[in-house]
Amino acid sequence: MSRIGKKPVSIPGNVKVAVAGGSLKVDGPKGSLAINLRPEVKVEWNEGAREVHCSIDQADMENRAARAYWGMTRALIQNMVDGVTKGYEKTMEVVGVGWGAQLVGKQLKLQLGYASPVMMDIPAGITVGVEKQIVKISGADKQAVGQFAAAMRAKRKPEPYNGKGVKYQEETIRRKQGKQFGA
Repeated sequence: MSRIGKKPVSIPGNVKVAVAGGSLKVDGPKGSLAINLRPEVKVEWNEGAREVHCSIDQADMENRAARAYWGMTRALIQNMVDGVTKGYEKTMEVVGVGWGAQLVGKQLKLQLGYASPVMMDIPAGITVGVEKQIVKISGADKQAVGQFAAAMRAKRKPEPYNGKGVKYQEETIRRKQGKQFGA
């Protein structure tokens, strides 16, 4: 039995849920999100209790993949509800002398010590704010926010000798000692 999958997802009053066919749609104050459901998992919306219940067939209890999809589906629905009510945010930091970020239309321009700036297209549903070397990425979709932050970090990962690079603000870089000169 899935400990996570058994728990119902409680829905706040300002959120609307629609289950139709093989998809689920969640609308809230921060936006709307939709997901295609796995055929192994049954999702039911209880209007009276304002809860979403996930379950699988008793025959699929021995199937390890079906049990994994059960818990994953419940977690994705909970993340969607949290996203349309509170939203998600990642804060990135550009560390380096002369390095920085700025918004240019619907693109993020990163100066990362290369000969030319790195331009990143901002996906729909995500808002990006820039203050000198701090970049705040926010949106309702947890996966999209995390993916954009990871793609931004991959442009110039922080290096352990000088600590330069693009990093998450709460991330700590383990520093290494450089070469020793003289004997």
